[in-house]
Amino acid sequence: MKTCLPAVLVLFTLATVCCAEDTKPPRQSLWNGNAPVGEGKFEKGDAWITVHQPAKPNGTAIVICPGGGYGGLVTGAEGHGIAKWLNGHGITGVVLEYRLPAGRPFVPLLDAQRAIRTTRAKAKEWKLDPAHIGIMGFSAGGHLASTAGTHFDGGMPGATDAVEQASCRPDFMILVYPVIVFGSGKTHPGSMQNLLGKDPSPELVKLFSNEKQVTDKTPPAFLAHAADDAPVPPENSQAFHDALQAHKVPSKYLKLPSGGHGLNGYKGPMWDAWQKQSLEWLAAEKLVPADK
Repeated sequence: MKTCLPAVLVLFTLATVCCAEDTKPPRQSLWNGNAPVGEGKFEKGDAWITVHQPAKPNGTAIVICPGGGYGGLVTGAEGHGIAKWLNGHGITGVVLEYRLPAGRPFVPLLDAQRAIRTTRAKAKEWKLDPAHIGIMGFSAGGHLASTAGTHFDGGMPGATDAVEQASCRPDFMILVYPVIVFGSGKTHPGSMQNLLGKDPSPELVKLFSNEKQVTDKTPPAFLAHAADDAPVPPENSQAFHDALQAHKVPSKYLKLPSGGHGLNGYKGPMWDAWQKQSLEWLAAEKLVPADK
């Protein structure tokens, strides 16, 4: 015998589903299907951001770059999960789905720069302080975040596109087990090959070895890395931190005793430690209000 649901119950169920869909953060195109690849050339393609806004924004936003060795994107634990955690502390999380480079080294950077510009251009609409726009990255996403923090411009005032008028310099970086160093025994070879191709020039390797690109204009950074990270050795974070210190850029390096790459699968005391201490560092640098 077939059972029919009461009409009121059906309407209630449909309304619940619709409300759940309505509250899902919007996924937004960065390039409207015509994306730059560098040297004035474009392709039919796009990058995307998903904007997770907290109930009570504190004015700070972070563009989040998931890892994946520049061959994929770990958008769950290193993307939307991070955004939801940030929302719990009043921070707007902007998850970036950047294009995979396949040997086109400037493609991810162009996407990250566009995400920062977009977030800054939307500051009033999204209830943000345009001077509190940071970037965060994990593994190869940490390389991308540190690339954005060492390769930037102040915007193009005469551009017809309002987004391109905004600066793409992040105000701070949070780098978690990041790839930094290229062309040495501490390099993550998969990330380097996926980004630069199989036989990059020494000049290109140096350009994307971000510890060599630090200046006194580089934004402050918080870094966290496990001592037993085999795929991406902690010397990557150490080299970047040393360069920041040499240029008197405010930075903190949290050396975690264990956890490996991914910090025990994104959970446990090592994972909790970087989250807690990164928030404390942001408050100390006056980039977020201190938790009460």
